[in-house]
Amino acid sequence: MSNLQIGLAVSGGAVLVAVIAYNTWTSRKNAPRQAAPDEPVEPGGLEPVEPSFADTDPQTPQITLPMPPKKPALDALIDVIAGLGLEPSTPVVSGDAAIAALPATRRAGTKPFAVEGFNVASSQWEAPVAGQRYNSFQAGVQLANRTGALNEIEYSEFVVKTQAFADAVGATPDFPEMRDEVARARELDQFASDHDAQLGFTIRARNASWSPGYVQQNAARLGFVAGTIPGRLVLTASQEGMPPVLVLSFDSQAALAEDPAQSAIRDVSLHLDVAQVDRNEKPFERMRDAAFGLAQAMDGVVTDDNGHPLAQETMDVIGSELQTLYNTLEQRDLAAGSPVARRLFS
Repeated sequence: MSNLQIGLAVSGGAVLVAVIAYNTWTSRKNAPRQAAPDEPVEPGGLEPVEPSFADTDPQTPQITLPMPPKKPALDALIDVIAGLGLEPSTPVVSGDAAIAALPATRRAGTKPFAVEGFNVASSQWEAPVAGQRYNSFQAGVQLANRTGALNEIEYSEFVVKTQAFADAVGATPDFPEMRDEVARARELDQFASDHDAQLGFTIRARNASWSPGYVQQNAARLGFVAGTIPGRLVLTASQEGMPPVLVLSFDSQAALAEDPAQSAIRDVSLHLDVAQVDRNEKPFERMRDAAFGLAQAMDGVVTDDNGHPLAQETMDVIGSELQTLYNTLEQRDLAAGSPVARRLFS
């Protein structure tokens, strides 16, 4: 072999090595960032009963099982309520009989329907309980929720369900005027529509994408724990059984992939349902800090839903507007995070 041939062979080999090295470097550069091996990543959690934030170690999230919260009682502020007086021949009805008389579904159209009894022993209104005794009942249907205002058809269904229950337990219902209640429902629905705020930020990768484990690990450092829905992490409330303060989500298909480590995530969404969370939790402040904290840790940028970067000044304006919204809700006795607000804005 001539010196020229040897030189060309050496040069070709060097070029091949350089190409292989470049391709390897590019592949590593573009590969999704992985979680650090010395930190655990929670594969899943439990919802809708969320763990207590106070019981969660950000480094190694531990999930507790709080007791289910008691369902909110009927409230004239957001419910149509019909009194059900018992006949003199049946002054007391057992909880077992009341439960047996309840309708198969607890809705009138798209609106929640409920029956409560006045407990003889505790002198309190409650959903009928087996073994208890009740000397009067009341039935209610919600005036409005996020599906809209109670309409005439739904009101009529409420009347039918209530009358059937009353007949079964020996009671006489006293229904409010339908026209008045439907008008009240429309007014409440208009107020709710004008003051329903759901905030969303997006954290987008600047360069390298992220693996699900990488996202979960960085979110865990900020107190997030995994929920039952793949690709969903929550920041739990300080009170057990309450809705999560914040929800962090990413592509569920990435979380369900056979090899999640190879799934490439380029953005995650941070969500706050304002009316569902008590303002004392400081949800917006925590949302802002979580967004910028994740962006800094994962080399990302905080944007709105349209991809426009959000500056700190913009966050301050949003925070100021939220304080006004909180005050307005409280003036209407619909404070964010209260039982009636959580029902109305659902």
